[in-house]
Amino acid sequence: MPITAISGAASGIGAATRAALEAAGHRVIGIDLRGSDIAADLSTPEGRAAAIAAVIDACGGTLDHLVLCAGVGPQVEPASTIVGVNYFGAVALLDGLLPALQKGNTPSAVVVSSVASVHLPWDQNPLAGPITAGDEGAIKQILEAAGERSGQLAYAGSKNAVTVAVRQRVKIWGDAGVRLNTVAPGAVATPLLQKGLDDPRYGQQIRDFVAPIPRHAQPAEIASLIAYLLGPQAGFIHGTQMFIDGGIDAAMRPTQF
Repeated sequence: MPITAISGAASGIGAATRAALEAAGHRVIGIDLRGSDIAADLSTPEGRAAAIAAVIDACGGTLDHLVLCAGVGPQVEPASTIVGVNYFGAVALLDGLLPALQKGNTPSAVVVSSVASVHLPWDQNPLAGPITAGDEGAIKQILEAAGERSGQLAYAGSKNAVTVAVRQRVKIWGDAGVRLNTVAPGAVATPLLQKGLDDPRYGQQIRDFVAPIPRHAQPAEIASLIAYLLGPQAGFIHGTQMFIDGGIDAAMRPTQF
């Protein structure tokens, strides 16, 4: 029975992924703020360390798969929390659980990024420098200076950074025998999306973000792609970001791929 850890497992894409993998015979170790096997606040260094220790304890030091779904949207305040969860939380779990994954059976990991990750390229991302330096204090200052744009900057910047972090790890993880990829959803019908729609600052912008397939994805659709990437049929897919966005990236950037 494969053992899989999932962050953000209590709702949205994480809950749908848990259901899909359990139906396929996985033993799932869920991580979330509440309502899951492991309660942890991934916005803090202490919460990240506690989550890693709890997963290692729960799996006995051997983990087959890791899925990082935990994330927060642009409406969350302070905006530095967005970067704390979306970037630092994800990277801490990746690095902290790699030794356990190395002991697993055909191990693999998937990080949920976003189509927003390509809206702010790395060389134009003002958070790139302090993210690389691990300077959460400097990130907070940049976001405070951004004013009303802070949430958008934190979200797009953190999703861009976590995708870059995955790509930068492709050699180390390949040498370790562990595949690592990202998926980049567009708008998905989750509680996170609804919170954004309900926010007076971002709601209309989100409503105007309409894909060529003019609907929101269902969490189960994202979960099906994650399950595919974890499995042996995706055995030569490594370091890749796969869009599952109804065509919006192609519509917005037809000559960039």
